[in-house]
Amino acid sequence: MRPLRLAAALILLASLPACVSARFGGSAPARPVAAAPSTVFNEPVALEPAPAAPAGAVVAEPLPPLPGAPAAPVDTGAPPPGGPVVADVPPPAAPPQQVAAVAPPAAPQGPSRSSVLGGWTARDATGSTCRVTLSSSPALDLYRASAANCSNKDLARVSAWDFRDGEVYLYQPGGAVAARLRTAGGGLDGALTKSGAPLTLAR
Repeated sequence: MRPLRLAAALILLASLPACVSARFGGSAPARPVAAAPSTVFNEPVALEPAPAAPAGAVVAEPLPPLPGAPAAPVDTGAPPPGGPVVADVPPPAAPPQQVAAVAPPAAPQGPSRSSVLGGWTARDATGSTCRVTLSSSPALDLYRASAANCSNKDLARVSAWDFRDGEVYLYQPGGAVAARLRTAGGGLDGALTKSGAPLTLAR
């Protein structure tokens, strides 16, 4: 009995979907439709030839500026405002200066009034010495002179001096010439005017 009940239950379950569909106005389940065969891509497909590009020169044009960006200046070839820009060019190098010829040293000048100024040591014919000073202070038409510790009376009275024609003149008060001397080496050589005795002056 149990196998018969199991078979009847299976038949009832199998017919239940058809009854439900017919009851609610549905249709019977459609038969499955075979799927269309898929396209085969392994076979080569002939493509139509693309039209040839037109021949001619290619003109490059600048792209329009982005919205909000300042427009680039157009190069018109004109100089910028304010004059043309001149690059800093270093000045040309100066020609080498010629070295001036070195002048020969001047010939030593002869004795002068300034060259005999100062103190001297006077020596007479007897060998006695004293100090004679020739000053640059003026005394009328002459210059002041002085003698110290001179045993010779003519030298002891010397009070002025002068330089004329390369010679040194020693004067006594009143204008009398006491001695005349010339430069010799680094000193003065001469003689006393009154006696003619030799006289030398050395530094």
